[in-house]
Amino acid sequence: MNPLDNIRIVLVGTLYSGNVGSCCRAMANMGISKLRLAAPDIQDPDFREAVKLAVHATDILDARETFTTFEEAVADCVAVAGTTARGGLYRQHVKTPRETAPELLELAAQGPVAIVFGREDKGLLNEEVAQCTHLVRIPVAEGYTSINLSQAVMITAYELFAASGVYVPPHEKAPLAPQGQKEQMYAQWRDMLQTIGFMDDKQSDHMMQGIHRVFSRGVRTRDDAAIMLGVARQARWAAANLPAAPRES
Repeated sequence: MNPLDNIRIVLVGTLYSGNVGSCCRAMANMGISKLRLAAPDIQDPDFREAVKLAVHATDILDARETFTTFEEAVADCVAVAGTTARGGLYRQHVKTPRETAPELLELAAQGPVAIVFGREDKGLLNEEVAQCTHLVRIPVAEGYTSINLSQAVMITAYELFAASGVYVPPHEKAPLAPQGQKEQMYAQWRDMLQTIGFMDDKQSDHMMQGIHRVFSRGVRTRDDAAIMLGVARQARWAAANLPAAPRES
């Protein structure tokens, strides 16, 4: 079972339906599909702005569950992680989303886990925080700690997604080149660079050290770039001025 299937994004007292739609889009990006609204105070009962901002995640929006109270929204959850930007005596044990993600996913393998986000204007109330088993705070610069609701959902959901191991990055399909093949390539380059007049026999050992370096680590320095620019210029000149060599069969 994918533990992300047991993650419940719970929005408490949400004011703007557009934020709900944006949260749906963030959830869809991160493979989370269960949305709960607890005591929403939305002035757009038709959720028109939410539909617009959800884009292709309207299935999450349409399947949302709505609860009268915070308590009802998290009643079946084995863990409740509340997000908070405010400090205080009972909010000192906060951890970052990255720190909490592995533990929350372990718990999600056993039952529903709520990730709770508070009101846009004042966050979670103290009595709601008191019912959370975990507290999460997104690291931000001290000068401005308020984060847009959907951005907070995206950051937290991303850490859960990354920790879940669901994403498999693309990788190079071709096998690594053996050293013998590389040496054949360098020999061909040496011959080609001499043929187009980029270097002569006396310069070849020195210049090939630069070519080796570029192929080994990429173009990183001004010297590396100068070598490759020089090769390109000389190749262009040779193509325009030297007799065409017969093609290899």
